[in-house]
Amino acid sequence: MESSRGPPRVKNKAAAPVQISAEQLLREAVDRQEVALQKPTQRFQDLEELKEYQGRKRREFEDYVRRNRVRLANWLQYAQWELEQKEFARARSVFERALDVHPNNTQLWIRYVQAEIKNRNINHARNLLDRAVTRLPRVSSLWYQYLYVMEMLGDIPGTRQVFDRWMKWEPDEQAWSAYIRLEKRYGEYDRAREVFRAFTAVHPEPRTWLKWAKFEEEYGTSDLVREVFQTAIQTIAETLGDDAVDEKIFIAFARYEARLREYERARAIYKFGLDNLPRSRSMALHAQYTTFEKQFGDREGVEDVVLTKRRRLYEEQVKENPQNYDVWFDFARLEESGGDADRVRETYERAIAHVPPTQEKRHWRRYIFLFLFYAIWEEREAKDIERARQIYDTCLGLIPHKKFTFAKIWVAKAHFEIRQGQLTSARKTLGRAIGMCPKDKVFREYILLEQKLYEFERCRTLYEKHVMYNPANCQTWIKWAELERGLDDLDRTRSIFELAINQPVLDMPEVVWKAYIDFEEEEGEYEKTRELYERLLEKADHPKVWISYAQFEINVPEEEDENAAEGEEEERPISEEAKARARKIFERAHNSMKDRELKAERVSLLNAWLAFEKTHGSDEDIEKIQKQMPRKTKKKRKLDDDTWEEYVDYVFPADNQQNKKLSNLLAMANAWKQTGGTGGGAQIGGGGGD
Repeated sequence: MESSRGPPRVKNKAAAPVQISAEQLLREAVDRQEVALQKPTQRFQDLEELKEYQGRKRREFEDYVRRNRVRLANWLQYAQWELEQKEFARARSVFERALDVHPNNTQLWIRYVQAEIKNRNINHARNLLDRAVTRLPRVSSLWYQYLYVMEMLGDIPGTRQVFDRWMKWEPDEQAWSAYIRLEKRYGEYDRAREVFRAFTAVHPEPRTWLKWAKFEEEYGTSDLVREVFQTAIQTIAETLGDDAVDEKIFIAFARYEARLREYERARAIYKFGLDNLPRSRSMALHAQYTTFEKQFGDREGVEDVVLTKRRRLYEEQVKENPQNYDVWFDFARLEESGGDADRVRETYERAIAHVPPTQEKRHWRRYIFLFLFYAIWEEREAKDIERARQIYDTCLGLIPHKKFTFAKIWVAKAHFEIRQGQLTSARKTLGRAIGMCPKDKVFREYILLEQKLYEFERCRTLYEKHVMYNPANCQTWIKWAELERGLDDLDRTRSIFELAINQPVLDMPEVVWKAYIDFEEEEGEYEKTRELYERLLEKADHPKVWISYAQFEINVPEEEDENAAEGEEEERPISEEAKARARKIFERAHNSMKDRELKAERVSLLNAWLAFEKTHGSDEDIEKIQKQMPRKTKKKRKLDDDTWEEYVDYVFPADNQQNKKLSNLLAMANAWKQTGGTGGGAQIGGGGGD
């Protein structure tokens, strides 16, 4: 039986007194290996027995290769066995026969060469490698093996000759790099330059020229480095075209000049590269030029580089898509940072000239922000108030208000007039918006403005127009009622709430009812609050309403407590009358849910009732509610598409008992019917009398 405590914990983590190495473990494993599992050894008594064994094995190998000549493993095993027997001539014969079958197999050539090297037959190995590279000149592993043998023998001229033979086949870059490393190891830098010259002719890619430039920087002179870079730019442009010139060459060239403190040369290289390379392929060059100017240039040069770089980028983007307003935003902010007012105005004017092609609001959402940013800039930075006002008017004139409008434009224009001290103009702007294209936001801003000015009559007028425009907006009714309550006009507040709850359509009617009920409760009108709850239950017989009603009854103070404990902050004890009223509400709610067979709502109500009894009731009350709590059962029902689904149902104890009584009554009636109506009727009647 497994233990549930988990793996055992190590108590002592100190090093063992006797350390055992991996080598010792392996040695002991070999020494203690069982005899039955060890590889069998064969001993020969004399030379004749050995010859007989060798002959038998050769016949077996010959049979293998005769039956399947194309299987390379047979030949390799055969040759390896001959090598183990020290029969080198026979092994060579096997390898040669295998090469007749597989003349282009690289593995076979390498095994053949390695066998000769292992047995110190260097000349044979060298001859084999010469044959191999002649047969397979495109296999790099054979060339590398050949070069390794030649260099290990100390034959550097021979190694160089092998490299020259290989380079005639124009191999990959790794082969050329290996040739260059050979010349560097032996200090032949002029030969390395010649190799680089041939290397760049075969592979005129930018990275090849960068390797050469790095070599000259390490082993040559500054003039040689400059010559390499200049030749690289010219050669790549002539060979591969101007599009193949990489910005990395210009960056490396300029960095080299900067390291030599030739800053003017470096700046000229950066500018030459930026002028001759397209924007899409010179992003890194721009970034490096910016960094260079920050390090070695002045402030004006840095700002000019940054502005020019980003200006070119934005010009290309807006040229491709003039309706890309996000790019216009960035373009305008760039010009604003430059401080040139004429450029800023020109950019904004160019941007707002691109009116959306269709009268769909989704196309105008970003466009109107151009006017907003333009007007704010004219007001705050340029201090041109009249031009800012003209921008707002132009925007309002362009928007097709009969199809859609933007409240933020009207509100921004009104706030602008208020900042200029033109209160009448602000009111006219908002009034014009309400008359042409009313929106909730415009009403709210206008009412907020008048509230700040203490023009409450204007606020009432605006609220009346607002509820006429959108009577389903609950927040409007609530804000209006809060305004009247703040003015101590309680009758008007009640009238507003009554109008609100009597509306046929409301977006959130429960919010209005809650605000009305909270208002009456806060004012101490508990009877009116009860009436509101009763009216609400007629419209929405929901468990939350019943629970809120019961909570209200708990918190209603008695008349003597209300007069005696006024102003006290201590918690008031709940009277038994309040508890009784709350229980009565819970009972009504439970009966209502039970009659309508709303099981889920009935469960939530019972949970709230049980929580109430646990807080305010006795043990008997708690037990009474717990007995009514249902139990969950899982049932299945058939759907319209002939499939079955599983759902959770609730079984209430009271309903179960009632069903049992009804079942008993039906059983007694059936029994009375079977007896012909005699005898059993007395029992039924007697039972009913009891």
